[in-house]
Amino acid sequence: MLVREVFEEEKEQFNRMAIHPLQSWEWGEFRKKTGLKVIRLGVFDNRKLISSFQLTVHPLPKTNYSILYFPRGPQPDKLMIASLQKIGQQEKAIFIKMEPNIKKDTKTEQFLLENGCQKGKSLFTKYSFQLNLQQTEEELLAKMKPKTRYNIRVSQKHDVKISEDNSPQAFEKYLELTNETTKRQKFYAHSANYHRKMWSFLQPSGIAHLFKAQYENQTLVTDIFFIFNQVLYYPYGASTREYKEVMAPYGLFWEVIKFGQKMDCKIFDMWGSPGPNPDPNDPWIGFHRFKEGFGGELIEFIGTYDLVLNPLLYKLFNLADRLRWIFLKSKSSVF
Repeated sequence: MLVREVFEEEKEQFNRMAIHPLQSWEWGEFRKKTGLKVIRLGVFDNRKLISSFQLTVHPLPKTNYSILYFPRGPQPDKLMIASLQKIGQQEKAIFIKMEPNIKKDTKTEQFLLENGCQKGKSLFTKYSFQLNLQQTEEELLAKMKPKTRYNIRVSQKHDVKISEDNSPQAFEKYLELTNETTKRQKFYAHSANYHRKMWSFLQPSGIAHLFKAQYENQTLVTDIFFIFNQVLYYPYGASTREYKEVMAPYGLFWEVIKFGQKMDCKIFDMWGSPGPNPDPNDPWIGFHRFKEGFGGELIEFIGTYDLVLNPLLYKLFNLADRLRWIFLKSKSSVF
């Protein structure tokens, strides 16, 4: 088997082998537009592509070093590790942050620890709700929490209008509601420029879809969903406080579940959760309970592992990162 760079004429094959939207060719093109270098590799067996993965290179300011990020990749093996080490050395990487798109597995964890990896600080959540879409509507409704079924009926009773709308006007409304939601919920979100660049690549390719919920001619909810290799994903959502009583988010989610089935999706991955028994004060508790109500299974992924290439600088980087967060937290508590 041979590992080499994948070229644009092999894009279709690359995407067929990719196991997550963050590993799609289009996501890589988007990340290039944000100023990052993207490295795409393929594993070939007798000239046939059997596995694909891509990484982004993140230069460390005022140094000659970098960090590589490898989100939601395939099952790690010795060939992958050797290839990553080679690429990392070429890019003068201190370490490569790996977050495989595989469920928690003791053997794989042991393999990673025995092959130069250490457990690292997470960038992508370790947990997610996944809903099996290969069920009838009756079966899906039966597995939901009673309150969720009730809220869907409330939305329908109020005749909340749910539709897919990928127009520029709908996207601008999404950005407006995203800004409103992040201020209200006090959590971090990417900039409007980041979202615009993402949308410009993933929407024309058919990966990204924008759904909105309207009531009394007012848009209450705007959610972006991804469809990639028969999996439906929910990466981004925003809403207003207006007309909360009509339960628009529930009606929208239910219609999108049915949309995913029509698009031949097998699974609905809801893109993140704090995990089992979350702290009631967790800022994401509302999202957790909302997603939980739809009856999906809480999946635990293998988590984050750093493939360490420069042990001394890796220790210094982690120390500097801890000091930075201590400073930021102390500053926020003072001001």
